[in-house]
Amino acid sequence: MGAQMRIYRQRIRSVQATKKITRAMELIAASRVVKAQQRVKESSPYARALTRAVSAVATYSNVDHPLTTEHDDVRRAAVLIVTSDRGLAGAYSSSAIKESERLVGELRAAGKEVVPYLVGRKASGFYRFRRREFATEWSGFTDQPTFDIAREIGERLVTDFNRPVDEGGVDEVHIVYTRFVNMVTQVPDVLRMLPLEVVEGDEPPAEDEVLPLYEFEPSAEQVLDALLPKYVTARIYNCLLQAAASELASRQKAMKSATDNAEELIKKYTRLANQARQAEITQEISEIVGGASALADAS
Repeated sequence: MGAQMRIYRQRIRSVQATKKITRAMELIAASRVVKAQQRVKESSPYARALTRAVSAVATYSNVDHPLTTEHDDVRRAAVLIVTSDRGLAGAYSSSAIKESERLVGELRAAGKEVVPYLVGRKASGFYRFRRREFATEWSGFTDQPTFDIAREIGERLVTDFNRPVDEGGVDEVHIVYTRFVNMVTQVPDVLRMLPLEVVEGDEPPAEDEVLPLYEFEPSAEQVLDALLPKYVTARIYNCLLQAAASELASRQKAMKSATDNAEELIKKYTRLANQARQAEITQEISEIVGGASALADAS
């Protein structure tokens, strides 16, 4: 066997091994993204009910709660950046980071100091490589986030929002995450979390809908104290779930593309190997014919 043939066959084996890995990762991501979509749907009823409850308190009481009150002099803004822990997910993390860079530029142009809070090792690596400072980081869960993690992140952001700026607090909180639209489309999005802007969701109330009357016990202030932190946690949890579904969908697409490319490479190298083999056979036949002719001439 010629040296060229050995090289081609070695490359074919190498690409076949890579193809097995990418195919397995594609199938794993495909199975997980269905569960991730289901988790997003399952979290919606609770988030919707909590949103309506908070809206009711905000509408039927004149309470100024710290989490809903705009700060007079906005100097520091927190940005929670949600990326993935692992790569091989196409442009998922880089798109979220690019969107966060755009937001950071806007905030700085408005004269605000930006304090990054990072989710996922990709965001941490991005900031560490450029030797940029950040407040804190969370990682190790991006493709399967839990409610406890969302609560931990929410408590930290609420605590820093309630703390005076001179003591390391912030005046507003933004979240950069990837919104899951469908299996084909995932869009980097920005959400201002604090001060709270209560969002009803995708389903606006009907024009003739009669809103119920509420009585708050023990008081509207205490109801808000109980509900608003839960509302923040629910919104963060929803963002993490959508980001997880987006990450898995991006990984499935990226691995399918890699598998398809591997198949094309295998076809290409097989064709080249066959051409090399045919060239060797032709050369051998020519040598045999040449030798036979030389013997015939000699005799």
